[in-house]
Amino acid sequence: MLCKETCLLDDIIEQVEEKYQINISIEVVKQKVMDELNRVYFKPAKDFAIGSRLRREGRAPYLHLLHWLAKSNKWSIQMDDIMSRYPEYKGSVGQVVDKGYLEKIVYEKSKEITDVIHYDDYSRILSIEDPKFLFYLRNLLWTKFAKKIGYVTNLNFASKYDFALSFAGSNRDLAQNLFEKLSENELEVFYDMNEQHSILAENVEDYLAPIYKSEAEFVIVLLSKEYPKRIWTNFESNHFKDRFGENSVIPIWFSDISPTNFDESRKYGGLTFDVTEDMDEQVEYIVSILLKKLHEKRIAQ
Repeated sequence: MLCKETCLLDDIIEQVEEKYQINISIEVVKQKVMDELNRVYFKPAKDFAIGSRLRREGRAPYLHLLHWLAKSNKWSIQMDDIMSRYPEYKGSVGQVVDKGYLEKIVYEKSKEITDVIHYDDYSRILSIEDPKFLFYLRNLLWTKFAKKIGYVTNLNFASKYDFALSFAGSNRDLAQNLFEKLSENELEVFYDMNEQHSILAENVEDYLAPIYKSEAEFVIVLLSKEYPKRIWTNFESNHFKDRFGENSVIPIWFSDISPTNFDESRKYGGLTFDVTEDMDEQVEYIVSILLKKLHEKRIAQ
């Protein structure tokens, strides 16, 4: 395709008898070829990159998988290797792989995707079947492509986690619910039970301290009656308390606690969780507000 376009741009339409030098910019040639390929491959690239639906403020796991495929020398990537190399996407990529979403996107969303991408669930290898599609991906302007299909991400994230949850053990049901709903939106959320395997044999204080101090974009604090009574919540709060002034801590006050003049968290915007009302409905509302906050922060970066 490159050779054909090069000749056409220089009006060469048949074999020449003598050696002939063509003075055409390769970048001009590539752009002409990309324009032609774009008509065929933009749709499957877009359909794969947005997954089941576009989550504008998420970590865009499908978009990143496509980007990593483009950079691969082997035309393929292995999921466990990818999550090891890019730990800041471990949660979002792990979810679409482990829950079978990736396989469904490849084989059930559209024939255009199935024609160019293959996924083997047993080996967890994602590969490209069409060499022209690979050329197309390798020559995409990825930041421009991401914005064109609707993402607010620039493909890079300053923090390891979007949110970190801090809560008393007695409020684990709410924390679990928040974790699941936020994760469904392709976000990286630190929730202790989800990382038990990583914490094993580690110094727990050394493991947790940097997460609450700087590695999470926002810390969500579930302020119940039990929160100030627990050892680990005191430990966590000691590491994120200075971040209140950085607009990085989001308090969620339980309705059965009374505010006092000594409660520093009341100086900052937060949300209320009514212990007498339905949890699921409130979590849906809280998550919607958190997503808007994150979206606002993404756009400003």
